[in-house]
Amino acid sequence: MSTVVALGPVDEHVVMGALGREHRLVIDPTDEDLATAEAAIVRAHVVVDAALMNRMPRLRVIARTGVGTERVDVAEATRRGIPVVVTPGSNTNAVAESALSLALYLIKRVGYMHDVVTSGEWDRRVTVTPGDIDGSVCGIVGWGRIGQRLGGILAAMGATVRAFDPYATIPDGLRVDTLEELLVVSDCVSLHVPLTAANHHLINADTLALLKPGAVLVNCSRGPLVSLDAAHAALELGRLGGLGLDVFDTEPPEHHAVFDHPNVVLSPHVSGLSAKAAAQTFADAAAGIADALAGRKPAAVARLDVL
Repeated sequence: MSTVVALGPVDEHVVMGALGREHRLVIDPTDEDLATAEAAIVRAHVVVDAALMNRMPRLRVIARTGVGTERVDVAEATRRGIPVVVTPGSNTNAVAESALSLALYLIKRVGYMHDVVTSGEWDRRVTVTPGDIDGSVCGIVGWGRIGQRLGGILAAMGATVRAFDPYATIPDGLRVDTLEELLVVSDCVSLHVPLTAANHHLINADTLALLKPGAVLVNCSRGPLVSLDAAHAALELGRLGGLGLDVFDTEPPEHHAVFDHPNVVLSPHVSGLSAKAAAQTFADAAAGIADALAGRKPAAVARLDVL
């Protein structure tokens, strides 16, 4: 019987349903459990480096819930012949819906209207006009599963969708050739790209200056894609009409002045953690472990060459 350790909280019932009875799942593993573990299911906040792998000498597969692997030393795992399973698609709908909810909150000025009612200042409702998705131009940076899903929803709501992704095939009519072109035409921009050294602070003072005055920006991807200092300055100037963040440079984040701006809405990196999405990502990670331990090819891995 193979030992599978959980590095971070998981749904034991869902994981065991996908693993099968020939495997043993250990929640809150001890050093002894790590020493005998042949597989690990890893949550997003856990760092898996060479030191941790050294504590698991029998490790044969790592399964990361989600697709981001910046906290897993994939190169070291590959060097050791350990595949890193990922779970693309499990939270596609959840993240797309969350990005939409943040955008709608800002576009419809929900926070302001809530304050109008609770403050008893009813007449203030006419001083701010809610915006619309219908008839607007919505720009999507990153045309992967989530970006495509969000684009389909926005198009169904009457938006003109534009997308930028130098690595994806985007249909004619939706594709723009540069980020700058997308920012210039968009009333709302949503980020759905991985974090790399090249796109750290992809959204900065220079790129924010290209936005239509009053445009809304949403980030449910990776925190360091957006310079919070630049975003705060753009909000103060009125260049940026609203900012929705589900992700941050460090998590939990240190307080930043942008958090207190009335045209900002925040959530604690939960866009992909709806009930349905969480269950699916646990099931997909466990299925990948079961496949790898049985000598089968997992559905998705971070590096194909390790197989």
